[in-house]
Amino acid sequence: MTDKTDKIEIMVNDEKKMINQGLNLKELFTEMDVDPEVAAVRLNGDNIPTEDLSNTVLTAGDKVEFVFFMGGGAFNLSEEEIERYSRHIILKELGGAGQQKIKESSVLVVGAGGLGSPVSYYLAAAGVGTLGLIDSDVVDRSNLQRQILHYTSDLERPKVESAREKLTEINPNVEIKTYNRLLDRENVRELIADYDVIVDAVDNFPARYLINDACVFEEKTLIEAGILRFKGQVMTIKPQEGPCYRCVFREPPAEDAVPSCQEAGVLGVIAGTIGTLQATEALKQIADIGKSSAGSLLIYDALDLSFREMGINRDPDCPVCGEDPEITELIPYEISCSIH
Repeated sequence: MTDKTDKIEIMVNDEKKMINQGLNLKELFTEMDVDPEVAAVRLNGDNIPTEDLSNTVLTAGDKVEFVFFMGGGAFNLSEEEIERYSRHIILKELGGAGQQKIKESSVLVVGAGGLGSPVSYYLAAAGVGTLGLIDSDVVDRSNLQRQILHYTSDLERPKVESAREKLTEINPNVEIKTYNRLLDRENVRELIADYDVIVDAVDNFPARYLINDACVFEEKTLIEAGILRFKGQVMTIKPQEGPCYRCVFREPPAEDAVPSCQEAGVLGVIAGTIGTLQATEALKQIADIGKSSAGSLLIYDALDLSFREMGINRDPDCPVCGEDPEITELIPYEISCSIH
C-alpha cells in the first residue's frame, strides 16, 4: 500500500499546493472539488486520458493544469473567457454557472475617483457584462495619490474617458458605458433603472442621499461606502429586505460639520481597501454566494488594522423605507461639489 502520510508540493493551475504523497490524479479531482465531466487535465504539459487518472500518481514538483470544456452545459462562455476566468470557475462556490451570472450582470459605479477606481478595475477584470460609470469631473493632479484609474498623462481629461481606456484594456469583453454628467434628481432614476447593482463611490452627502433614496424607490441593490483620513465603511443596502442608509443616518449633516477628503485628507490606500470590499460585495450579490453585508455596517480603521461589524436593523420610522415614509419623491439637496 502506498504511504500517503508525507506531504509533497505540486503546482495546480500555477499555484502551489501541498498534497499527500501517493495521491493520484483522480483523487486530486476530488480534493480540488472539480468534476471530471466538465474538465480535462494536463500533467507536465501532457494530456492525461480519463481512464489513466487512477493510475497516474503525482510526485513532487509536478505541474497540473485543469482545462475546462468549452461550450455546452448551462453556461455560455467562449474559449477565451474560460481561460480568462479559470480561477473563478474552479471555485466550487462560483463555478461556470456563477461566472455566467457575472457575465450577464450590469453594475453602475457612481464616481470614477478613489473608490470607483478599484471597484471598476475588479468588476471589469471579473467579467461583469455591462459596467456603467458616471462622473462629471476631469483628472486633477491631487487625484493621482489614490485614484488609480488615472495616470499623469490623463491630467485635465474627463475621468470617464480615462477610465474607459484603462478598463477596456483590462477586459475587452466588458461593455463599458460612460456618462460624463452630474448625477441629479432629474436623471438618477432613469440612469439606475437598467442596472442590477449600483455602487456608491461618491464623496459628498447630497449625492449619497440621492442615490440611497433612488435605489429604495427603484428597489435596486446598493453597495454603499465612505472613506476619510484612515478609516472607511461599507454597507450593502437591499430595499424591501433590510435597512437603507437613512436607517442609520436619517438626515445629511449640517454643511461643514463633517470635513471632506480635501479638508481632512485621506490615506490613498484606504480607497483601495474599501473599494475592493465594495467590488467583492457586488460580485457576491450578483452570484448569490456567501454572507451579504446587508443589515450591517463594516467599519475599517487602518491605524489599528481593525474591522468592526455593527448590526443595523431596519427602522420602521425611516423617512424613506419605513412603514409610513415621509419622503416619496427625491429631495433636491444642493450638491456643492461634483461627483468624483
